[in-house]
Amino acid sequence: MLYDCRTAAERDRGIKAAVEAVRRGDLVVLPTDTVYGIGADAFQPHAVQALLDAKGRGRQMPPPVLVGSRHTLDGLVNGLPVAAKDLVEAFWPGALTIVVEHAPTLQWDIGDTAGTVAVRMPLHPVALEVLRETGPMAVSSANKSGQPAAVTAAEAREQLSYSVSVYLEAGECPRPVPSTIVDATGEVVRVLRHGAISVEQLREVVPTIVSEE
Repeated sequence: MLYDCRTAAERDRGIKAAVEAVRRGDLVVLPTDTVYGIGADAFQPHAVQALLDAKGRGRQMPPPVLVGSRHTLDGLVNGLPVAAKDLVEAFWPGALTIVVEHAPTLQWDIGDTAGTVAVRMPLHPVALEVLRETGPMAVSSANKSGQPAAVTAAEAREQLSYSVSVYLEAGECPRPVPSTIVDATGEVVRVLRHGAISVEQLREVVPTIVSEE
């Protein structure tokens, strides 16, 4: 079902429906500050597998995890490097995804991660409202692999159809540029994917950051 979150009443109904769907292990599509995402409860392995199946993607490409607050990140890792903390303080919520080593005690299976996880806190009120109720969600761009990323929930529904229980429509993404991805697992922070936040902006916070390009 698609809910138009541009009206207050339907937004409330849609967010409630999305939270209930995530809790029972179903998939939802929600807006973010980059492109629309398809999401599932990160701690329900069958839901994460359903997400990968819906996209046509294998376990070797695990989805990022979105969180609704900076503090949630502390529960997913044993400790954050100083550089990662500084980047989070500077760019969250926003279009920065940080790859960190996750705590080995976490009871989840989001794919073949080699002990790491890519985490982001999006800057979108609908996404944050859902995430604060559900907790961490595995979220990937709302499209079939190899197809264009959806910039509306309606576009996502054309590709994903009945594999998703709830679609939250908030209009076209104002800036459909993917997030910048940095790897903070090593001694030097590296840019893995260039996106909405430039290397120059990152270096204002972490001057030693290395770009792969």
